[in-house]
Amino acid sequence: MDTAQNQAKKKIIFSGMQPTGVLTLGNYIGALKNWIDLQDQYNCLYCIVDLHSLTVRQDPARLRKRSREVLMQYIAAGLDPEKNIIFYQSHVPAHSELSWILSCITYMGELNRMTQFKEKAQKNEGNVNAGLFTYPVLMAADILLYQADLVPVGEDQKQHLEIARDIATRFNNRYGNVFTIPEAYIPKVGARIMSLQEPTKKMSKSDENENAYIQILDEPNRIMNKIKRAVTDSEGQIRYSDQQPGVKNLLNIYSSLSGESIESALEHFENKGYGDLKKEVGETIVEALRPIQERFKELEKNKDYIDQIIKDNGDKANCFAQRTLRKVQKKVGLPPRI
Repeated sequence: MDTAQNQAKKKIIFSGMQPTGVLTLGNYIGALKNWIDLQDQYNCLYCIVDLHSLTVRQDPARLRKRSREVLMQYIAAGLDPEKNIIFYQSHVPAHSELSWILSCITYMGELNRMTQFKEKAQKNEGNVNAGLFTYPVLMAADILLYQADLVPVGEDQKQHLEIARDIATRFNNRYGNVFTIPEAYIPKVGARIMSLQEPTKKMSKSDENENAYIQILDEPNRIMNKIKRAVTDSEGQIRYSDQQPGVKNLLNIYSSLSGESIESALEHFENKGYGDLKKEVGETIVEALRPIQERFKELEKNKDYIDQIIKDNGDKANCFAQRTLRKVQKKVGLPPRI
């Protein structure tokens, strides 16, 4: 069987990240690290979802710079642009076109139920825009354009995937089978890394406290200092318990990056204190991120190489997306383009 046939038999995975801030250790463990493991098993599309980022006011120059940095961090972390399609959402107009068509079969009540909209609206009371409200429709378009079989999502994104599935099913029932109904792909380990300062909250690049998260590009000393300041508790025992969320979070980080099971990690840290735990977790993070940081510096110096990846991968994504969009346009009765 030739390479093209092998590729055709592989399931399709789609995922993306917003370029609205620095990528964190949580992004790496919860998404990027898992993506790398998937690239030989699936046909993968990884998108920098820059259109989604416009729901919050952005500095234009900063957004352009961060979009490029996110793409380079994808590659530096180990995503091969020859095996995967790595592209900017805004470079594929079909995302916006399909989003409009899907918004016409999406109900206001469905969007009103989105918990993430309610949370973000509370945080951005001065900018509760229509894009923030219809964000799930654009996300559905992102996924459905590429006939994705699987979508790696965290617990906080499962509701968005469910509405994407509902929209796809409704369209298929009304117009005939066009869209693949996507399933969630949720890694079992390290899927949710928590804040170092508030370990009951997810680690977030938008956190106002810089000690709450570790950036993929943080220098070693900075990483060690942030881990030293990580919140634990007064119990003084290293246990994997919901009653000790800070310690549990550090063990999750250690396990995800070292490859050791939680059970093995607990044995390793038996009779050791929180200082030992933090020191080893910090050192494990530094060593895990070192090759990524070194590769990123190389990519920064190679502008032509990155520009070519952006062009080639954008062309591939456009070709893929147009096939689906043309089918959708025909089904809903839009006149063909001549």
